[in-house]
Amino acid sequence: MSRATILHAPVLEKLQAIGGADLVVGIPSFNNARTIGHVVHAVTAGLAKYFPDHRAVLVNSDGGSTDGTPDVVGAAELGSARAILVTQAPRRVHRVITAYQGLPGKGSAFRTVFEIAQRLQARACAVVDSDLRSITPEWLQLLIGPVLEEGFDYVCPLYSRHKFDGTITNSIVYPLVRALYGRRIRQPIGGDFGFSGRLAGHYLAHDVWASDVARFGIDIWMTTTALKGDFKVCQAYLGAKIHDAKDPGAHLSTMLVQVTGSLFAQIEAHEARWRDVQGSEAVPEFGFRYEVGLEPVPVDVGRMVHAFDQGVQDFAPIYAGFLDDGTRTELARLTGQPVARFHMPEELWVRTVCSYALAYHLRSLNTDHLLRSLTPLYLGRTASWVNEAADYGAEQVEQALDSLCGTFERLKPQLVTAWQEGRIRSWSS
Repeated sequence: MSRATILHAPVLEKLQAIGGADLVVGIPSFNNARTIGHVVHAVTAGLAKYFPDHRAVLVNSDGGSTDGTPDVVGAAELGSARAILVTQAPRRVHRVITAYQGLPGKGSAFRTVFEIAQRLQARACAVVDSDLRSITPEWLQLLIGPVLEEGFDYVCPLYSRHKFDGTITNSIVYPLVRALYGRRIRQPIGGDFGFSGRLAGHYLAHDVWASDVARFGIDIWMTTTALKGDFKVCQAYLGAKIHDAKDPGAHLSTMLVQVTGSLFAQIEAHEARWRDVQGSEAVPEFGFRYEVGLEPVPVDVGRMVHAFDQGVQDFAPIYAGFLDDGTRTELARLTGQPVARFHMPEELWVRTVCSYALAYHLRSLNTDHLLRSLTPLYLGRTASWVNEAADYGAEQVEQALDSLCGTFERLKPQLVTAWQEGRIRSWSS
């Protein structure tokens, strides 16, 4: 290739020696020595069991770990063929272990995987997180199989999650992506994806690697870029994604700013794609759904309600700059409610999120100040959800989320009108 490369010379030499590959699996990492060995075992076992006749390369794209993470990747062994129930010795899985170049972040790590996949002319790829405790060999079949066997370009993960886990996805990301792009991708920022070599090349061609995409916005960028282009999209059920659960009322302000900022930036960039979309449709799904045990998620509703009450007061001057009078009045009326009965109406929340997306587009305020002012309102909505869903089973949870998504879809025309007119709007029921 004649274009400049982001790969180090030893990596280029190794790729030349490998020659080519059918499959590339990337594992980004930064100080994950404690967990990455299990992930490598699962990946190599999955490749050996489900794709024994394919040439495969495992790529560890590391962010400068100081705990020996790359050494763990290099030393991890597959184990016996009998353990994974294969009757013949599988092909060797080549390993490429390299520090990535560029801005520190998951996106820069993925960029390295994309380039290696393109240079090896891989047919199918996957990326999985380095701290997974629940990954199994079957994940590789579910992420790569739809690409190789069914011609899909992008495979989103579908996990079973505790009803109080993933609240940013459930209350903002999933409903907005579904309403705007018209596809019911349940977990568009799940973190573990399958994709075709064609799509990897498409990703690599974008000039986004000096932006927040390279740092923390890669997941939503990959999903929305696939939806924007002419690519076949599906989702695969992987079971539980076990990770270190966090109280949705703590440690989240920076994460919320990063996720919503990345999402709103993609919405702005893809206006021509979503503007005329009406309603939503399901995407094909692979994998067998089954009941799984889920780790509990600690919640402190009182702290969330207190943060909401205080935030509505403290951020009142900011809210006055982009929220209409009716929305601000309704939010103010919610303050002072007893914690156990705190409830934020679904439509009020939807109007609020749409107002934020519009304000981000119009640059009504400094974007960092704007997005940080969402935190107390998000906590209010989350407290309301915890109260509402206390006794919900899995089916009731999905029914409630489907109702929320339906409200986003119903109010979308008003968002489109305000977007095109370039003005903050007053929402009508």
